[in-house]
Amino acid sequence: MSEPSSTFLQLAGSLDYPVFIVTATAGERREGCVIGFATQSSFDPPRFLACLSRANRTYRLAWEVDALAVHVVPADGAALVELFGGQTGDEIDKFERCSWRSGPRGLPILDDCPSWLAGEIVARHDLGDHMGFLLDPFAGEYDERAEALYFQQVKYVDPGHSA
Repeated sequence: MSEPSSTFLQLAGSLDYPVFIVTATAGERREGCVIGFATQSSFDPPRFLACLSRANRTYRLAWEVDALAVHVVPADGAALVELFGGQTGDEIDKFERCSWRSGPRGLPILDDCPSWLAGEIVARHDLGDHMGFLLDPFAGEYDERAEALYFQQVKYVDPGHSA
C-alpha cells in the first residue's frame, strides 16, 4: 500500500478538468493566470469558487480587488495556457501578447475565450497552498459551440512562477 499523500497526488493528477484563466485589474495594473482548481459551488445563490496559487502575482492582486474574471479556455487555446500558465508577470506583460478588451468593471476579458464570467469576490478561503475566491457572478458570456481545453492536454506547460 502506498503512502496516502502519494496516492492522493497520483489520483488527483489523473483527473481531467477544464482549464480556466483568471484575470484581475486595479487601475492600470492587469494580471492573469491559469488556475488548476475551480468549480461552481452553489445554484442559489449562484456562486463560483476560483482557487489561486499563493505563489503568483494574480493572487497578490486578487487581495486588492473586489472582482475577478474567469475564462474557460477553448480547445484551441493551448497558446493562451502557455502564456498565462507558463509565463510570469514578473518578467512580461502577458496582455501585450494576446487579444483582450476591457469588460465589466474594467476586468480584462480575453477575446479568444468566448465563455467567461465576471464575479464579485464575496469571500476568501484559506485552502492550503491556494486561496479560494468565492465569486458572485454579475456578467458573462457563454458560447455553446466552444469546447473546453482540458488539463491532461496541457500538462507539459511548466508553471511560470515557482511553487
